[in-house]
Amino acid sequence: MVRAAEDAWRQRWLLVAAGGVVMGAALGVRNVQGLFLLPVTLDRGWPRETFGLALALQNLLWGVAQPFTGMIADRYGSARVIFAGALLYAFGLAVMAHAQSVGVYTLGVGVLIGIALSGTAFGAVYGALSRLFLADQRGWALGVAGTIGGLGQFWMVPLAQAMIGSIGWASAIGVMAALMLATAPLAAWLRDRPAANPARDCAGDTMRAAVKEALAHRGFWLLNLGFFSCGFQLAFIGAHLPAWLLDRGMSARDASMALAIIALANTAGTFLCGYAGGFLRRKYLLCGIYFTRAAAMALFITVPLTPASLYVFAFVMGLTWLGTVPLTNGIVSQVFGVRYIATLFGFVFFGHQIGSFFGVWLGSVVFDATHSYAWLWYGSIVLGVLSGLLHLPIDDRRVARFNAGAALSA
Repeated sequence: MVRAAEDAWRQRWLLVAAGGVVMGAALGVRNVQGLFLLPVTLDRGWPRETFGLALALQNLLWGVAQPFTGMIADRYGSARVIFAGALLYAFGLAVMAHAQSVGVYTLGVGVLIGIALSGTAFGAVYGALSRLFLADQRGWALGVAGTIGGLGQFWMVPLAQAMIGSIGWASAIGVMAALMLATAPLAAWLRDRPAANPARDCAGDTMRAAVKEALAHRGFWLLNLGFFSCGFQLAFIGAHLPAWLLDRGMSARDASMALAIIALANTAGTFLCGYAGGFLRRKYLLCGIYFTRAAAMALFITVPLTPASLYVFAFVMGLTWLGTVPLTNGIVSQVFGVRYIATLFGFVFFGHQIGSFFGVWLGSVVFDATHSYAWLWYGSIVLGVLSGLLHLPIDDRRVARFNAGAALSA
């Protein structure tokens, strides 16, 4: 009996570790792309808008592809999606490293990596873990996987900065491509076999019925709108904060340190948010995150810029960075069940990525036009307040069909 319990516990840790490593590599590579803005544009002689548009397209296609990769995962299992996503990610990075024209660079960064992220980041990984763990363990699993993923993002920052300085940006991208290729076999641990789940925890038992039910739910749309601001804020800061700091006289070391602090604080923040979502109302936690972000940004651009103020800001933002994801995923599974969680979360995540598109692209456009990021900071603050308010009226109760006791794993 004791041996069986130990084996089960070890199995659970292997599952969350595999998911966390895949997610950490995928999001870590994405998280450091802001460090490549100046090296790439200066080396190729491109304006910042070119770089920004490629990243914006990446975020948009990530969002567009997420519902479809979610549908594939819900029908055929997440392992296949994650494996293919890791291979495509590596190929996209290889194209990025060797691109000599704007079109090829945009293909690699914007199209290939954008689609690949939909199969390797939290949409696919959290979807698999949500099915592999029962409701009473789900918060722990998502929180721990997010923490492991956050540690991967943290180590990617100094690694990328060191490689850019020592072997150049193109070779650094090549190393990251090899890293993504090495994560592909880990998909084998995330075989969730959704078809084997007998629970009919969506309206009827079809994907179309599940999507129709979600689209008719007011809270589902409020989650979409709220998630928009999250994507806008994170994409703007991740892509443009290093350049903004360098423009204001800070060093490249300060910029990379800020991203590293965000990633490190995110490891704690993601776990705490995922864990707290197991016993506190998730929508209120989300409200707190968005209001905290807005206040942090308002103070940051108001007080004098120093290394101390930068690091405090990075720490606060890191604590709230990706904590929104397990909480939002948790609300979706709480209300609609887990049978089609990857598909339904994919639709919600699309709203996030529309915000990411505008956060990256408008940052470049506004800077090229005004040589300032001020309006992007103001917009991020306003969106944070609005998003916090939008989460308050969300009805996070289980839909009426759950009262009949139909779901086995919600």
